[in-house]
Amino acid sequence: MHPFKYHRPSNVNDAVQLAAKGVDHKLLAGGQSLVQAMKLRLASPSDIIDLSEVPDLAGIKVSGSEVSVGAMTRHRAVANSAEVRKAIPALAALAAQIGDRQVRAMGTLGGALAHNDPAADYPAAVLGLGATIVTNKRKIAADDFFKGLYETALAQGELITAVTFPVPRRAAYMKFKNQASRFAIVGVFVAETPGGVRVAVTGAGSCAFRQKDMEKALSAKFSPDSVAGVKQSASGLNTDLHASAEYRAHLVTVMAKRAVEAALK
Repeated sequence: MHPFKYHRPSNVNDAVQLAAKGVDHKLLAGGQSLVQAMKLRLASPSDIIDLSEVPDLAGIKVSGSEVSVGAMTRHRAVANSAEVRKAIPALAALAAQIGDRQVRAMGTLGGALAHNDPAADYPAAVLGLGATIVTNKRKIAADDFFKGLYETALAQGELITAVTFPVPRRAAYMKFKNQASRFAIVGVFVAETPGGVRVAVTGAGSCAFRQKDMEKALSAKFSPDSVAGVKQSASGLNTDLHASAEYRAHLVTVMAKRAVEAALK
């Protein structure tokens, strides 16, 4: 690990000002990805801005038809929240599947989204529910947030403060996980939202994406049979030591069908 300067701001404004001073200034949320990259010398920031002492960034609020989750809210808090379990049980269930106990105790919603790992779980929920990412500067629709491999719509110095999830009529998430890391080899989040049916896929491509053919089929009839015959193209999907693009394409249909079945229970 290379040497760096450490900062612990107590409010959002100070954090943003520190982060904007240079491209090598990195925000630290739960540290489950950045610290590991630093240990391997894959990342060498000059400055680390620790967000753990910024109180306004954590917490869960349920208001009417929306659930707002602060960016520094730990995965464990979302999984254990009675309010989230009641309003969006699929979101709580997804959070409970992330990594192991240590990752869930330290990892955060905002950190996961800003990092945008192609196999992360939260992007599927954000995209599948049609959530809104709130930053210190603006509000970003989920459809506009995920740009590519580890790439998002966030600008230098822009900080996620919260994510607002609309409460769906029904939803579920199913994933085929890597047994060692518990990352999604393929994960599918299916939701019947106020704006229509949404199907989001993670683990298969360079970042989470929507499966429009399945959305169309489920809009006509919300049934496992509606997606059973919809084939995902393998073109552009990931191939690695865990699974080929063709196998991942197959898993998209399998996980989507299981997610619909779970949503109907």
